[in-house]
Order: sequence, then C-alpha cells, then structure tokens
Amino acid sequence: MNKPLRRVAVFCGLLVLALLVRVNYVQFVQADQLQNDPYNRRVAINQYAQPRGDIVVDGKAVTGHTETNGSDFKYKRTYTDGPMWAPVTGHASQAYGTTMLEGVEDKFLTGDDDRLFFNRTIDLLTGKQRQGGNVVTTLNAEAQKAAFDGLGDKKGAVVALDPRTGAVLAMASTPSYDPSDIAGYSTSDEKNWIALDKKKDPDDPSLNRALRQTYPPGSTFKLVTAAAALESGQVTDIDGKTNSPDPYYPLPGSAFKLVNEGHIQCKDTSLRDALRQSCNTVFGKLGATVGLQGMVDEAEKFGFNKEQLIPVRADASNFDTKMSPDQVAQSSIGQFDTAATPLQMAMVASAIANNGVLMQPYEVDKLVAPNLSTISQTDPKEMSKPLSPENAQKLQSMMETVVNDGTGKKAKIPGVKVGGKTGTAQHGVNNDKAPYAWFVSYAMTDQGSPVAVAVVVEDGSANRDDISGGGLAAPIAKSVMEAVLNK
Repeated sequence: MNKPLRRVAVFCGLLVLALLVRVNYVQFVQADQLQNDPYNRRVAINQYAQPRGDIVVDGKAVTGHTETNGSDFKYKRTYTDGPMWAPVTGHASQAYGTTMLEGVEDKFLTGDDDRLFFNRTIDLLTGKQRQGGNVVTTLNAEAQKAAFDGLGDKKGAVVALDPRTGAVLAMASTPSYDPSDIAGYSTSDEKNWIALDKKKDPDDPSLNRALRQTYPPGSTFKLVTAAAALESGQVTDIDGKTNSPDPYYPLPGSAFKLVNEGHIQCKDTSLRDALRQSCNTVFGKLGATVGLQGMVDEAEKFGFNKEQLIPVRADASNFDTKMSPDQVAQSSIGQFDTAATPLQMAMVASAIANNGVLMQPYEVDKLVAPNLSTISQTDPKEMSKPLSPENAQKLQSMMETVVNDGTGKKAKIPGVKVGGKTGTAQHGVNNDKAPYAWFVSYAMTDQGSPVAVAVVVEDGSANRDDISGGGLAAPIAKSVMEAVLNK
C-alpha cells in the first residue's frame, strides 16, 4: 500500500473510531438525559403510542383512554369525574406533560418501568400490544365525594388520613379543573391550558391546595403547642390552673400585647378549657415557656420544616427555627410566620388520634402489572412519635371537649367519639383580608381511629363575621368522617 492510501486508511479508521466513541457515549452516557428531555418529541409520542395504565380507586379506574385521530399521538388520556380527582391524578397531556400521580408514576403507567420488563418481553414474543401498569390508590371514593361536594364553590382543600396506617383517604382541592380538557394536542386543548394560567384565572384552579399551598394554621396550631406543653412537663394536669395572664402583656422582649378574641375568660384557665375556648394568651404563654427549641422539636416531630413525599411531593410546612421570644409566643398560636399545608394539619390530628404515633402518609397502595400481578405493595411505616400514649390520650380528651362543649359542635356525629379543633386564621397586611376557616378532627371507634381530617376554606365571598372554622369547615369534616364510617 503506497503512502497516500495508508493515510486515507488511517484517516478512515480514525473516523470510524470517533463514530464508535460517539455512539457509545450517546448510548451509555446521554441516553437517560435524551430520553427524558422534554423537547424530545419522540418521548411524548412513545408515551401515547399505547393506552396508559389506569389510576384505580376502590377497584374502579378513574382514568381511561381514547384513540386520537389526525395526530402522531395514537392515544389520549380521559378522566372520570376529572375535577374531583384532579388533585390525586394530576394530568397526562400530549402537549403539557404530566403532574401528580400521572407524573410520579409515569414510567409505570406507560409500561417503561424496568419492573415491567418481563411483561414487555412476553408482549413482544406474543405480538400483544404493549400495556402500562395500573396504580391502585388508597383513596376512599365516598370520602372524596363528601370532601369535594362539601367544598362546593368555595375555595379550599380537604385531606383525610387513616391514622392507623397513614393511608390518604381523601384529597380535594377547589376550584379544580378537568384534566380531560388539556389531555390532547388540539387548539381547544391549548385554549383550555391558557385559561388555567393564574394570570387568566386568579383562583388558580390547577393549584393543588391540599399539598402545594401553605396557610397560616391559626388556632389549629394550638394542638402542637399543647403537645409541646405536655411533653415538656410544663403541664401535667390538663384540668389544673395554668399560670397565664389575660392579656399577655408585655410579650417577652417586646412591648406587644397578646389578647383573646371575643369575650372569653382565659386568665389561669386550665389547658382543657383553654383549648375549648381557644385562648391565645394561654397558648402564647405556654409556647414562650417551652421555648424556641422545644417548640421547633415538637413541630418537626409532627412533620413541619420538611417536604413530604406521598409519593407526590407536598410543600414543607413552616415553623421558624430562629425567632425572638415574643415571636415564639405568636407562632405558638399559629401566627407570625407559621404556615401549614392541609396535609400537615391532617398529620397533626392523625398522630394525636393514633395515640402519639405518626404514620408516614401515602396514597399509592400498590402497583399492578397488566397481568394483574402485584409489582409493589406499600407497607405502612412509622414516621415519628410526637407524643407519649398518655399525653396523646389527654389531648384526645381535650379535643373531644372542643366538639362536645366548645367551638366544634357542628362536627358531632351521634354515637361516635369525635375530637376536633377550630381555627380562624387572620392574614394580609394588618389582617385586612378575609380569614381562613380551619377545622382539624378525628373520629374514634372501638378499633381505634379510622379517619383524621383537615379542612381549610378560603371564602373571600363570605361575610367576614360569618367566617369561622366551626361554621364553615367543621360540617365538611363531619361529612368526610361520616363517609369513612359509613354513617
């Protein structure tokens, strides 16, 4: 071989080598990145090349599919009672991606999950169309309907948990939207998508208020302060006098005065009566006495200051870790910077109802392959112990007093032991906006507590004086508890 030919051969060899290196780099290094790139249209086309698996509630699918005409997407997602289930399912859109369970479990629903390799292989060998797996949820359809109907045209959210396991029984958020309206790639889907934008609709119907919105929890946070007071030993007798002034003035390190709402008598009142009447002064004083670190420790045992994955992500609720003593007092009654998701406050009620044990919340019971074999089963898991069983039972007794003789009477269920706490959370500059109405509760049976509920209502259209946790939120919680109890 003469010299020019050798050079050409070497050059060609180098080109082949470079091509091999590049191919292997793309195949083994960039494959996942390219496969998950939102601008890779092949990924989206592949997602809808076969019917997605279903999201299942109480044995029935709340999702479905239909064939698409005139598009390179073969199938389109459909939803049954879309607005009611949207906070759970999220959406799977040919144009706008996936959210909530549709997003977290996307690979399983499309059949791309590695755990479905055996099923894919069988389908390939038999010539059967590839199928996605099903996501079986923990949701209770009747409880979800009670929550959604109870909120009605009000803006707000409801979360119900099974305190014994942490299973999510209901998760509603209003106003809502129908995921079917944005599932396709058409002009009307685009129009519906634009209409959902918060700039177009300030009520933000696509916001999952149960998981992704934090609110000032108001007086419902007094449950955490009561737990901290009991656990720290600041209070041992819930019916004994507390050393608390009325008004609480001055707050430590400031000239601020803490007062009570309405004409209630709170000076030195017992912890039980303070919770029944919702005395700001008693809980502010107790929080300041427990101190910053004690309050932070107790709040974090209930789940504050940490995102929750159920497996969909819930925003972290907030209890500040750096505060002056007067700010600790204000935070201990759910004011200052304290903020909580409805899920978080359902966790607080759940831990109290479960004798002090907080179970990890979860909304996926199991993942099922197309051949109906179970691929993954969620086992209930203990998350923390915010309270001793003795102190939890004391707090249960106090919450039941709130429902029987206090501000939570509208949550009473004949023949059932119900505990609760109301909250009317002020917010805005100088509290100039309509307050949020809260109610957190649980129902108790001989087998323990099967349901704990948190309800928040942002009803800006209501008369300000008519807004209260006991008036607006407690009846919704009651209907959800009745649905779980089959009452």
